[in-house]
Amino acid sequence: MCDIRFFKSAYHCYDVAANLLKFYEQDELYLNDVAYNLQQCIEKTLKAFLECRGVTVPQTHSIRKLISMSKNNGSVIIITDWIIQNQYEIETWKADTRCDFDISLELGRIRQGLEEVKRFLDINHMSDKLNPELTEEMKEKLRTKMPKNLVIHDNFEWNCYYSIFKKQLYL
Repeated sequence: MCDIRFFKSAYHCYDVAANLLKFYEQDELYLNDVAYNLQQCIEKTLKAFLECRGVTVPQTHSIRKLISMSKNNGSVIIITDWIIQNQYEIETWKADTRCDFDISLELGRIRQGLEEVKRFLDINHMSDKLNPELTEEMKEKLRTKMPKNLVIHDNFEWNCYYSIFKKQLYL
């Protein structure tokens, strides 16, 4: 069974990025932190879905490698075209923006990244708003795929487990 905390940690990185941008839009140092947190969100989301497939994920920050692993190991994650097209740039947001204060990213690019990462999370149902497909009947079906002692605490967890087990529910 995969650990839902990985998904929550990924979403937390997005939330931090969104709040940093909201309050510190004019400060280049904070813009770099926004980029770093967006990269971390993508990386952690890819890793979380891989872990749920039973894949041992190496210690890597390579978005390219994680995308490849996701495709090759049957991960149920939906990777957006934007992430695929910008994977090389996104990778640089991890190291370059954290370690080199002379690098600053354009505000427009950061805003676009924030919007696209939010779209990526939404497509994968990583949200506090309950997925409308999760009716009470569907929740009962989903419970049959999970350990009996598992307690689901909130809509976010329901959404994540649904994304993970959705294909199995329709077999």
